[in-house]
Amino acid sequence: MKEQQAVNRQTYDQVMLPIYSPAEFIPVRGEGSRVWDQQGKEYIDFAGGIAVLALGHCHPALVTAVREQSEKLWHLSNIFTNEPALTLAQKLIEATFAERVFFANSGAEANEAAFKLARHYAITKHSPYKTKIIAFKQAFHGRTFFTVSVGGQAKYADGFGPKPADIIHVPFNDLEAVKAVIDEETCAVVLEPVQGEGGVTAATQEFMEGVRKLCDDNKALLVFDEVQSGMGRTGQLFSYMHYGVTPDILTTAKALGGGFPISAMLTTTEIAQAMGPGAHGTTYGGNPLACAVGNAAFDIINTKEVLDGVAKRRECFVAHLNKLNDKYGIFSEIRGMGLLIGAELDGKLQGRSKDILQACATEGLMMLSAGPNVLRFTPSLIISEAEINSGMAKLEQAISRLFS
Repeated sequence: MKEQQAVNRQTYDQVMLPIYSPAEFIPVRGEGSRVWDQQGKEYIDFAGGIAVLALGHCHPALVTAVREQSEKLWHLSNIFTNEPALTLAQKLIEATFAERVFFANSGAEANEAAFKLARHYAITKHSPYKTKIIAFKQAFHGRTFFTVSVGGQAKYADGFGPKPADIIHVPFNDLEAVKAVIDEETCAVVLEPVQGEGGVTAATQEFMEGVRKLCDDNKALLVFDEVQSGMGRTGQLFSYMHYGVTPDILTTAKALGGGFPISAMLTTTEIAQAMGPGAHGTTYGGNPLACAVGNAAFDIINTKEVLDGVAKRRECFVAHLNKLNDKYGIFSEIRGMGLLIGAELDGKLQGRSKDILQACATEGLMMLSAGPNVLRFTPSLIISEAEINSGMAKLEQAISRLFS
């Protein structure tokens, strides 16, 4: 047997498929919005696992849920149901428009299920030719072949052979563009209320209302991908609630488990009935361990204290960003909703998000980008004001370094 060797960043290049380009440091421990690497260096976390760690690292309630459920049941498969899954489904239904829930393991899987359901419903209820999906440029819906094809970014979808057909992409927030392509053969319009990977761009009220009416007029389903924008990220449990526009199908993941892999697709009874036993499935989806953690996360996130606190924390971030902009003139726009914040780069730092992220890591700050020209902030929903101030001071130090 080979002797186990110590691992470091160089180990990644030796043993992992080269599809990521991770930071040079390796985090080994986290608590709240702070993380420590192999050398014991401390970082403030503004990335939140890409909007996953809504309650920060190792929240006590989630740790307790994992520990207690791990001593009961981990996995059963969907030949059987389980109490944590049924309880979490009830909570999601009580808090939203939904009447039926399907659990999976990732945002991509939830979206895959949503797109399959939308097509199957349209084909069985209306016509075998009602298969067109309208989606949006710069969207991101996952990495399965179907979801990456619906996503509107060629860099993720090209080079893998023939793509699923009947998918049309139009500009986001352009209602006239949707009007020009929607017709009786359209089964669904798929959108993120706040595009995350696409630059942290929120849908306008007019656009959301207009798309809903177009779907109604053409007997098409409206599908909201709230994988990133859901579970309190924008200050409501789901971002559709800000608009007063109800979807037919909604997907959620990321923060649903607070860091433990779980996702869900929500829909109505009528639409759900298009599917029957064996029409879709997943081995791990809805397992009792993941759902127990999901219940614990849901009970904390879906509270007035946490949801109201999102707006206050956003104000703090935006105030800091405006001060940075006054000093350095580096942002053309600060956008998004709640604690899904995008700062578009301008001036000397235009197109240099990667350089900023590397400089931030040196200063002890974990950051994200949304393409080469947007800094993305998706911190814990309960990050403290002191941690925001500390992290923004580190961001200023990183920016100052790039100006020197």
